[in-house]
Amino acid sequence: MKVLKNFNNKLRESSSWLGKEVKIMIYGAIEAGGTKMVCAIGTADGNILEQISFPTKDPTETTQQFLEFFQNKNISALGIGSFGPVDLKTESPTYGYILNTPKLSWRHFDFVGALQRELMVPIGIDTDVNAACLGEMTYGCGKGLKNVIYITIGTGIGAGIAIDGNLLHGMLHPEAGHILLTPHPEDFYPGICPYHKCCFEGMASGPAIEERWGEKAADLQEHTKVWEIESYYIAQALVNYIMVLSPEIIILGGGVMKQKQLFPLIRSQVTRLINGYLHTKELNDLDNYIVPNSLNDKQGILGALELAKRASPLSL
Repeated sequence: MKVLKNFNNKLRESSSWLGKEVKIMIYGAIEAGGTKMVCAIGTADGNILEQISFPTKDPTETTQQFLEFFQNKNISALGIGSFGPVDLKTESPTYGYILNTPKLSWRHFDFVGALQRELMVPIGIDTDVNAACLGEMTYGCGKGLKNVIYITIGTGIGAGIAIDGNLLHGMLHPEAGHILLTPHPEDFYPGICPYHKCCFEGMASGPAIEERWGEKAADLQEHTKVWEIESYYIAQALVNYIMVLSPEIIILGGGVMKQKQLFPLIRSQVTRLINGYLHTKELNDLDNYIVPNSLNDKQGILGALELAKRASPLSL
């Protein structure tokens, strides 16, 4: 385990204000990714006091590492932003379970139950991308807005969506990386997704880029055709989201979006595809409408911290 931050432990117990001892609520947060787990404790205002990360292993070993980290931290509640799919229906007998994930050892694992039985605290859970969306809405460039989309484009593609200030779940939760797209006229790549081939993830994820071009995205920065085709798929997906969900901002993160040359290409393609049909102040200012994530890749763990705060009946 690598300790990233370890603030003064006294902050966990109390703070003096006008001569009175004021109890500071400490919350736990987990950002559960397919390859890496991040754990943190923090306060209600988003101050991270301590954070660690470790590789994702099987559920038994990983759960033990969670418990070792949170032991004696006196957390009031725990928030989890998890890879999915996840059962988020609180009335369901499998609420908090990981469902049919490609990570076979995690299939049908009672994520919430395994931690709640040991920690005995309220737990809030959502998808990793919904948690990231919540992080940006609470502390980042989505603050003050109620209709926000956060999209991660990396090993996979997913989207966290907030409508009227509420994270979108519906019958399960959004699987926005699997909307079907029209292939670029000069792209004959069939798609990497084993379920849908030419869906957003199948055509524009990091593995799709690497399989199509024979090199990783990070090594293709100077190849203009790569990013012309990539921006075509991303813009096509964004226009679909714009037409259906009418977001007030679209935030793009993930490893592929570290290629900053993509942003002007995407904005240009979005304008072309909308073709004058919609006229809003947001669409007239695409530089501030389609934007990179703003929290230095901490949006996920900060969102999980906010999930913990919302789960606690004692939030300060």
